[in-house]
Amino acid sequence: MKRLTFMILGLIFLGSCQPPAEQPSEAPAIQEPEVSQTGPEKITFPSLDSLLISAHVYHLSDDAPIILLCHQAGYNKFEYEGIAQQLNELGFNCIAIDQRSGGPIVDHSNETTLRAVAEGLSTDYLDAEQDILAAIRFAAQKYDRKVILWGSSYSATLALYLAIEQDLVGAVISFSPGDYFKDQKGSLVEKLSGFKKPMFVTSSKREEPGIEELVNEMQLTDHQLHFIPEGAGHHGSRALWKDQRGGEEYWTAIRAFLTGLKATDI
Repeated sequence: MKRLTFMILGLIFLGSCQPPAEQPSEAPAIQEPEVSQTGPEKITFPSLDSLLISAHVYHLSDDAPIILLCHQAGYNKFEYEGIAQQLNELGFNCIAIDQRSGGPIVDHSNETTLRAVAEGLSTDYLDAEQDILAAIRFAAQKYDRKVILWGSSYSATLALYLAIEQDLVGAVISFSPGDYFKDQKGSLVEKLSGFKKPMFVTSSKREEPGIEELVNEMQLTDHQLHFIPEGAGHHGSRALWKDQRGGEEYWTAIRAFLTGLKATDI
């Protein structure tokens, strides 16, 4: 397997990582993410089954690339407060959604989850796949371009499946994925073996062996990077929260990947 070396004066992108066992195990948040003082635009749009999805739009410009941000289990769109603003600074529009499988972060509720429960709908991980697919279509239509799909834990896994399946996804960023849904959706290891779209995958150091297994059959291209943190790292996108211990090495890696991605005209 092709291994890529990538580091700030030595930035390393290698090829390996391990998700938690069969189903994603969500570690508790260390802190609340930074909340913007100005705030994003608050919107709703329908999922495939017409359930309203709540989202935050961090708009930069009509011609900037679009990143769709999907949260981990028990979380909501506020996982990306502070992160989305920095992605704006890097030249990307962002839309962060509430999937129906989620929950509150401190005093920020998951509005999509609350609607789903009120309507008697299932809120399992796979039930949220239709929310992400609806959001892909919404974002692609809004910006008239392919979407960069970003997932965290269970949504990182769904993001990889959808990047493989959906032409509207031009690239994928996956924080702590795993082969959690192989019984329902087929082996992700096998499906990724011929995957060629730009991809950034990472996790905590503890999860690293599982990511190695996940991408082991891939022949990584120049735009497919597996980042392994030098420190213990973190599970999911909260690795990028403000003042998160060890967060800067993740930011260095993702900035470099996104800079190269813009050159591919995604």
